This record gives sequence, C-alpha cells and structure tokens, in this order.
Amino acid sequence: MTTTRRLQPPDGYHFTRTLRSLLVVRHDPCGRVGDRDFWLAARTPEGPGSLHLACAGGELVATGHGPGAAWLVDRADAIAGLRDDLGDFPALAAAHPLVARLARTFSGIRLPATGQIFHRLLRAVLEQKVTGIEAHRAYRAIVRHFGEPAPGPAGLLLPPDPAAVAATPYWVFHPFGVEQRRTQALLRAAVVAARLEQCADSAEATRRLTAIAGIGPWTAAEVVRTAYGDADAVSVGDFHIPNTVAWALAGEARGTDARMLELLEPYAGHRGRVCDLLAAGGISAPKFGPRMPIRSFARF
Repeated sequence: MTTTRRLQPPDGYHFTRTLRSLLVVRHDPCGRVGDRDFWLAARTPEGPGSLHLACAGGELVATGHGPGAAWLVDRADAIAGLRDDLGDFPALAAAHPLVARLARTFSGIRLPATGQIFHRLLRAVLEQKVTGIEAHRAYRAIVRHFGEPAPGPAGLLLPPDPAAVAATPYWVFHPFGVEQRRTQALLRAAVVAARLEQCADSAEATRRLTAIAGIGPWTAAEVVRTAYGDADAVSVGDFHIPNTVAWALAGEARGTDARMLELLEPYAGHRGRVCDLLAAGGISAPKFGPRMPIRSFARF
C-alpha cells in the first residue's frame, strides 16, 4: 500500500537541517536523510509504515508505504516542519544581536512534529547522563535486537514495539550498554506507551511523562520538542545548555538552570527554538576541566 502527497515548503526551507534532528547521527536503523530525500519508519495508530520525502522541482513529494502509509502522509507536512509557525519570533529575536543573526542565518530550519512519542522517548531515556556516543550505540543495538523490517524499499527497521520492550527483563539491556536505572525508566514508559501516544498536546504529554519515575523535565522536553514541534520546550537539567545560554546571551561563562530560564524569558513561546539556534550556530561556553569519559556499561 502506497500513498502520495505533494507539499509546498516555504522560501528558503532547509530540508536536511530540518529533518536531520529526527535521526541519530551517523546511522539510524529507523531512517536516513540526504540532500534531497528522507526516510522514516514508524509505528502509527494504523499500523507499521515508512515515509519518504523527496525534493522535486521546489516541492516535497511525500510517499507512504505499508498499513500506516495514509497516517504518515497525512501528517507529512508536520514531520517536515511545515506546520512550524514562527509567529512573533522574528520580532523577539531582533532584541538581541546574536539571536537576530542566528535567526536570519538559519531561517530555513523548522521544527518537525512527528506525533510519535515512544520512539523519541527511547532515545531520550538512553541519552540521560551519558555521552551521545554511548547513547546512540545503545539505541542502535536495541533497535536491531527488537528489529522488525519496515514496509517499503528502504531496508529500514521499525522502532521497537513498546509491548515487546515492556515484556523484556532489564538484564537483557545490559549488553547494549544500558544500566538498570535507565532500563527501568524505559520499561515503565513502555508499559504506558499507548496512553502517552494519545496525549492531545505538549503540555499533557509533559505531565504524563514526568509522572513516570526516572523521567524528568529534561527527558520530557527532548521528547515533546520533536513529537509536537514544541518551540518553547527547554531541556532543563542539561549539562551544557545553561552554560551555552548564559555565555551567548549574557557573556557569562557558567550558568544555572534558573539563570538560563531567566535569560530565555524574553523569548517565551520560543525558548527551545533559541537553544536550537545556538546549537546550530556552534555557540558554546568556554570549556574548563576534563571531558566526560566514554564508557560501556556492557563491560561492567
């Protein structure tokens, strides 16, 4: 089963930079992105499917495969970030020279909204308190362990079925490099995944997510920014972002979560967007001390 739809992106739309955030770096078994095409496998309310977005003559051609094809194509514009409304952000950005410059430079980047919570939650839980290399290595191993082929010709794997994850003993995840604390948070989330997927908006999803033991504001923000395209979601509790915001907006080498939120307050409604722009621009605070080591819990 295939379904096709044509989409009209805005002037200056940046295809790759917008969609790259939906996948882990280097290799994601559930998707891939290039200069002119993008693939994503998903478990939709209508069944498994995969979405292909292709740049063609100034348009985006969205093609869905499998039982979930119609669901994916129907929200292909949201997945591509085309429902992202900048609203009053250009006026807010103009108040700070750096933010204004980054907003102009990266005006073609939009926030995707996949409508898929558990897939992004899997990544976010694995990214808690470890390096990106560790987290992404574990993510790829878990996807392959639960791997089911996705519909379509791209050779992708579907994200793990929450029911299968919930039924798996925590020690199975140890060889993937995931210790008991993160595994238990993931298993708790998998048990209630069906209810999480039914959340009406970002606020409801945040409430339900943070009610799960082991899932705090940082993890919830990472999820809703992608699942709902929430431009205001700030990853409170991040190791780097408070320092980055304090340095970029106030010239302060170190910042707390409270200071970060204070500096971002003028951008209410777009606070997460500002953080994303700083990341896109390669802005970072001065570094002091040793870097976090890359470990493997599988060897413990």
